[in-house]
Amino acid sequence: MAKAFFRLQKFLRRIQFLLFFLTAAYLMAGSLLLLQRTRLVLQQGSRGTPINQALPVPEEVSRVGMTEPRSLQNPRLLVGMDALQEPALGQQHSPHWLMSRNSELRQLRRRWFHRFSSDQEPLQAAGFKAMKHTAEHKGTYMGCFTHDSRERTLKGAVFYDLRKMTVGHCQEACAERAYSYAGLAFGAECYCGNTLPAAAAKAEECSSECKGEKGSVCGGLNRLSVYSVEQLRAGARPLRRNVIYRGCFRAPENLTDTFPASLIQPNLTVEMCSEFCSKKEFPLAVVRAQECYCGYPTRRFSLREGTDGRRCSGSHNASSAAGGDYCLVYQTPVQDTRCTDRKFLTTKSKVFVALSSFPGAGNTWARHLIEHATGYYTGSYYFDGALYNKGFKGEKDHWRSRRTICVKTHESGKTEIEMFDSAILLIRNPYKSLMAEFNRKYAGHLGYATDRNWKSKEWPDFVNSYASWWASHVLEWLKYGKRLLVVHYEDLKQSLIPKLKEMVEFLNVTVTEDRLLCVENNRDGNFKRSGAKQKNFEPFTQEMKDLINRYILTVDEALKGRNFSGLPREYVPR
Repeated sequence: MAKAFFRLQKFLRRIQFLLFFLTAAYLMAGSLLLLQRTRLVLQQGSRGTPINQALPVPEEVSRVGMTEPRSLQNPRLLVGMDALQEPALGQQHSPHWLMSRNSELRQLRRRWFHRFSSDQEPLQAAGFKAMKHTAEHKGTYMGCFTHDSRERTLKGAVFYDLRKMTVGHCQEACAERAYSYAGLAFGAECYCGNTLPAAAAKAEECSSECKGEKGSVCGGLNRLSVYSVEQLRAGARPLRRNVIYRGCFRAPENLTDTFPASLIQPNLTVEMCSEFCSKKEFPLAVVRAQECYCGYPTRRFSLREGTDGRRCSGSHNASSAAGGDYCLVYQTPVQDTRCTDRKFLTTKSKVFVALSSFPGAGNTWARHLIEHATGYYTGSYYFDGALYNKGFKGEKDHWRSRRTICVKTHESGKTEIEMFDSAILLIRNPYKSLMAEFNRKYAGHLGYATDRNWKSKEWPDFVNSYASWWASHVLEWLKYGKRLLVVHYEDLKQSLIPKLKEMVEFLNVTVTEDRLLCVENNRDGNFKRSGAKQKNFEPFTQEMKDLINRYILTVDEALKGRNFSGLPREYVPR
């Protein structure tokens, strides 16, 4: 008996030693990985564009530091990075811009954690107004219904909030847009509409608890908890402010065949037509004299070629606003759902594609277009809870999973670039990019920085740090990228469908014409900045312009050296 006990004691001691050894090995491995990642970030300049690495600059704008190019294919002259820094600062130049860039990237990677650990953050990311947390809500619970993301019954606006979704939040958002019903699914998704779903489900199938409201039901897996919506004010329907004027267009030959719903009424107003089409759940309201038509953009009526608004009499309210060959077109709050269904790739992608850009260059907007055109989620090198709440579910998926059609990145080091098999390189005018990124830093994805921010010392420091990053980002992708499609933000905005087709073909995805028309109808998504926009505001000093203009000429020449078209004419300094 004593011998058996001694053997057991010896075995337990071995187990303790083994556990201790495994724990120590695990901690050491984690520390080594952390140190390796830190070393890669700090050495990003040496693998990409370090401070003492030369950037090519045309002869007419460089006077110092010239040497023979080696790193790029076709630059004529080089100038040291120090020579391109802001001379008026009167400081000894250092790798300040590189440290600033790495710091910003670390902030991007940490943003997911901060957004999901702080309860003090406003609900700006989810699109709802901040409300006091309460378990009470108005309206009647209509029941549990089936929910299909492809053929949605509630076809209005869609909202997400992974942290704080409540029945009250969803009802408030739908009421503001004059919808009759609010439906919740998966505990965090809110859908609005005017027609009650036809297929009812068992009550117990709606079992997901609301993320921000214990004890309340917010749907389930492919199940929708539907509540009626009480209007914010008796007799008040805040609809007009959510109706967007799309322009004056030539009317199709047969309006009745083109549009599935119509209304003829004396003294017709835009409000009457918009409300009628919203009730019918169509995204377009078309007004011609006393006639109102509802429908979608189609090949017969694509909204691509508008005409002079004066041909529609210039009035947006009278029944005589349009007549004869022309009509006024408005977009209702109802969402065009022909391109809203998205999913992860069913099999891992064989080609690892990056969607690369400098911050503020429209990467999020490009992801919105790609997702709706292809029907597949895009991924991200970073984790942004605000974007997840906007519907970018690929944010939560690991960026190496290869379950997404492409991966957003702002990285520009040699190692980070060579990880991808191909890339869409999105470039935007640096003046616009710098302002957009500065707005994001101080006011989020959809806000504007204040006058105080622009007039502070942070703005000049930001320009000096980030202007060089804009140039080095493009140059390094041109140098190390294996297969590139260069897309200019301005060209994408001007010619959406042709450029989007190029991007989709590059991703090796086939899409239908109706889906592209749907994307065009939903082109802005939820990414237009809100708030007062400053008029006649010029934040760039002449010294800043001189600095940025040198980088513009540098990048323009590098693109041409790789047989790409140069930068759009509006970039080039005049």
